[in-house]
Amino acid sequence: MNIQFKKGVLGICVLCVLAKKDCYGYELVDEISKKIDIAEGTIYPLLHRLKDEGLVTTYLQESGEGPPRKYYRLTDAGRTKEHEQRDEWVHFAESVNALLEERSHGDN
Repeated sequence: MNIQFKKGVLGICVLCVLAKKDCYGYELVDEISKKIDIAEGTIYPLLHRLKDEGLVTTYLQESGEGPPRKYYRLTDAGRTKEHEQRDEWVHFAESVNALLEERSHGDN
C-alpha cells in the first residue's frame, strides 16, 4: 500500500482502536497491523502528537511480563475527534468509491 495513504489514515486508525479500548503502544501496532501493514516506529510519534493535542492521555499499568506498560486512553476531546474523523472518512471514502465506480463503468 502507498506510504502516503497509510500516513494519511494512521491517526484515525489509532483513534478508532482507542475508542474501543485502552492500549499500550505495541498492542496498538498489533491491532492496526491486522488490517494495515505498519511499522512499530510510526505509532509513537503519532501518539506523542495526539497527547500534545489533548486527544489521548496515558497511565502506567503493571505487567506480569516485565516493567509497567504505558497505556493510552482517549480523552473526551479524543472521542469527539474520533467521531468527527470517522464521519469525514466515511463521506470521503464514499466519494472516492463513486469516482472509481464511474471510471470502471466508463471503461466497459
